[in-house]
Amino acid sequence: MACFAVPGTEAIVVTAAALLLRRYEQKKMEVRLGAGSAPAEPQKKTGFARKLFWLADLLWGGVILLAFEHLWHGEVVPFFPFLTAATEGPEAVAEMLGEMASVGVTMAVLVTAVWVGMVLISAAMEKRPDAEKAEVKA
Repeated sequence: MACFAVPGTEAIVVTAAALLLRRYEQKKMEVRLGAGSAPAEPQKKTGFARKLFWLADLLWGGVILLAFEHLWHGEVVPFFPFLTAATEGPEAVAEMLGEMASVGVTMAVLVTAVWVGMVLISAAMEKRPDAEKAEVKA
């Protein structure tokens, strides 16, 4: 019924954190460049803010898809209270909250776990020597 609300909340928090972190990383880079210590070579590592945006993208994609699916099946309506379970009585609300606690949390944890895997793979790829990377491309 409203399982997309949990990953949606996580998506909002992660997006806000990623935006703040990106601003911090940009200011840090401006200070470093302003001090005359220009990087000798292009940066090879992906910043953590960008990695947080990967998580935000995964979460927002799932939320949009699930919200559309719930809208399609009539569980979400475009007028207040938006969730049909909220108008059907306390039993329906309890069922909706139970679904949010079980299915919504499970989805949010699973998507975050996939993202952690992506970050670990990315870190491993960034640590490989350049010679190995050239062999893989060839």
